[in-house]
Formats: sequence, C-alpha cells, structure tokens
Amino acid sequence: MNRELDELEEGLEAAERMLRAGGRLAVVTFHSLEDRIVKRFLAERSGHLPGSSRHMPDVNAKPTPTFELLFKGAVGPSEREIAANPRARSAKLRAARRTAAAPTASSTRRSA
Repeated sequence: MNRELDELEEGLEAAERMLRAGGRLAVVTFHSLEDRIVKRFLAERSGHLPGSSRHMPDVNAKPTPTFELLFKGAVGPSEREIAANPRARSAKLRAARRTAAAPTASSTRRSA
C-alpha cells in the first residue's frame, strides 16, 4: 500500500519538532490531496482554524501557534514558469515560520 500521504503528515510533524524558532518550512505540492494536508496542518498550527459559533462562547482552549504563515493561501507558478515547464501548472507553495512555542502533541491521523 502506498503511504505517501501518511509520510507527508509525518514529515510535517517532524519539521515542527526539528525547526528552531525562526526556522522556515516551505512545501511545494502537486496534487490536491497533498495540498489539503499541508493547508490543514499549517492552518491548525498557526491558529487559523474556523472558530465556534459567534453566538456561543469559545470553550475550547486553543494551543499556542507553532507556526506563523508567511503569506495567505498558496502561491502558484507564473505564466512564464508554466510556459517554460507546463508540468509546473499544478504546483502550489505554502510557507510558514516556526515560533518559539513547544511542538504540538501528536495529531490525529487519517485512517488507512
């Protein structure tokens, strides 16, 4: 069985543990499933997850962010890059800077 997506999750978690404060994590994805994993990881670790209802108090304590997004969303290739390399069309770059917060405890993994 192919474990590429699980290995991507493990790699992101390892980067969180290994990077020092100020270190940068940059990830280039080529498929939507990969990009979704990276997007959710960085959203969760930067504290940018959707909140609860605006009509109810937030009772869940949010962990201290371990990453700070370097830019909103993903950066794709320019028209010039695509003209030079058509396979770059699907590439997406996401990047974040490590904060001084302790790494997040083990995350919930997708089932196989």
